[in-house]
Amino acid sequence: MTVHIQLIPIISIIAGILILAKPKILNYVVAIYLIAIGVIQLLGLHL
Repeated sequence: MTVHIQLIPIISIIAGILILAKPKILNYVVAIYLIAIGVIQLLGLHL
């Protein structure tokens, strides 16, 4: 049995939880999220 977990939805969930928990870090969470998604897309990782 193989479990296939995608990385982008997990990053999105973590970012959403962080924003709900600490609204003052919204700018940092959004910036880190966008950078992470950009790197994943550029490298063509299918995680």
